[in-house]
Amino acid sequence: MKPITIAFLIGSALSLMACGPSGRDGSLGGDDTPDAGGGGGGGGGGGEPRKCNKMDLVFVVDDSGSMSEEQGNLAQNFPMFASVLQNYVNDEGEHVDFRIAVTTTGKNITYTINLGGTSIPMSESGPDGAFFKNCNVPTAWLDSTTPNLGTVLGCRANVGTGGASYEMPLLMTKHALSERVADGKNAGFLRDDALLGVVMMTDEDDGSSTQSSFTIDATNPNSGPVIDFGPADAIQFLDTLKGHRSRWAAGVIAGETSCNSSFGNAAEATRLKQFVQMTNANGTPQAVFSSICAGNLTQALSDVLAKFQAACGGIIL
Repeated sequence: MKPITIAFLIGSALSLMACGPSGRDGSLGGDDTPDAGGGGGGGGGGGEPRKCNKMDLVFVVDDSGSMSEEQGNLAQNFPMFASVLQNYVNDEGEHVDFRIAVTTTGKNITYTINLGGTSIPMSESGPDGAFFKNCNVPTAWLDSTTPNLGTVLGCRANVGTGGASYEMPLLMTKHALSERVADGKNAGFLRDDALLGVVMMTDEDDGSSTQSSFTIDATNPNSGPVIDFGPADAIQFLDTLKGHRSRWAAGVIAGETSCNSSFGNAAEATRLKQFVQMTNANGTPQAVFSSICAGNLTQALSDVLAKFQAACGGIIL
């Protein structure tokens, strides 16, 4: 959430009152026991490396008020992304069977702004990890058989700018692949024998909180929900979900520093940088960080694709 957001909300409230490939040695840096939690499952630990031919890809896109330019640029680049996927073959000459789904960084929250003697109730909504089923395609994910794939992907990239102002890409990744699988909204997406690829795009740092109700103190600009789901929690979830670090990869497109570009301002994404660093810390280079401040996502998406292709090259089953 941008530093000005609380002030904006308070002003609004007052107005309302007035009116890959290396690191295939089995090392996780954690438990290597497969676990089918969240509906994904592993496929048995310590197996022989083989060339993967399946990818399950999830985009978690910030839909707060400052993201229209970034979403538009993502939409422009998605035809390239789709074309590379459709033409990509592994070392055994097989075309990769891919799925792509899109959700946002927001969930449903209610909160109270405490103005000192006066409390203003507020609420924001988000899909809470549920995949979009829009753009004239009723399925929760797209694949190589989807007509006009690049165009439909571009349509789904425009998730809007009316979402929650608290961006939670790490927690919404978990909700998309666990809670929303369990309640049926995203059921059937995950495949045991596919590489899982997650792309998080935001111009803010991660503020993942399991709280859905909280109070904002108008005298404290840092008040808000407790950030209680961090990089280590997300990594442990993904390791457990897929059963091995080599079975998932991630791309983060966010602020490497506080910066300004043709997209506007971006905050330094400290926790998301930690997520990438911790994922890669044990000789398993499964994640890549790209700056959203470049003003064009072509290179960032190319870097993400290269990371996913490299990770796919030696997945352990």
